[in-house]
Amino acid sequence: MSISTGDISILGRIADASNATLLGEISGKKVVYKPVAGERPLWDFPDGNLAQREFAAYLVSELLEFGIVPPTYLRDGPYGLGMVQEWIEADEEIDIVELSQSNNACVRKIALFDILINNGDRKFGHLLATSQSMIYGIDHGVTFNSENKLRTVLWQWVGEDFTTEELGHIKYFLDNFPTPEIGELLTQEEIEATITRAKTLHETGTFPEPSQDWPAVPWPPF
Repeated sequence: MSISTGDISILGRIADASNATLLGEISGKKVVYKPVAGERPLWDFPDGNLAQREFAAYLVSELLEFGIVPPTYLRDGPYGLGMVQEWIEADEEIDIVELSQSNNACVRKIALFDILINNGDRKFGHLLATSQSMIYGIDHGVTFNSENKLRTVLWQWVGEDFTTEELGHIKYFLDNFPTPEIGELLTQEEIEATITRAKTLHETGTFPEPSQDWPAVPWPPF
């Protein structure tokens, strides 16, 4: 049974998360369930829509065929509407800090993805490596803000030219964003700002530098 429809059995709470984050199970598959009712208000985001942003981030990952966000759905659960995402079992033998600071191709793809969705909270702990070549990104609630909020631990490509393939991804994004489904999850202002940022990326052709108006790295970085 798909995690988009099956009944969720709650196994426990993930204690180190800032919002209510529950470990659940659907037909033997572990999932993460974040009910909207458990979201803490943020001054720079509308109340009660972080789950929608997580779903929108997944849809962008799928649109670009990046495959870096685990299957994610916006659906009802035991505590109401929320985000449900496939649980990823990371390889604990992999040093995620060392890997994420390298020139790894998957990490670079995540860095580009974060720029496009304006991720304000890319921490080391939001990267899950199942191998050296497969790294997932999670926790995308603080994304798509109309203001530049990019905060990340992945700054190693600042000023570097995009590859032809990366420019192709940005162009494809510009040609297809937003999809009708994404358009229902974000405000018009956020959509227009996302498109404007992507156009600037395509025109400059380089990984952007950190903003002078906003901290470059989330704190704590884990």
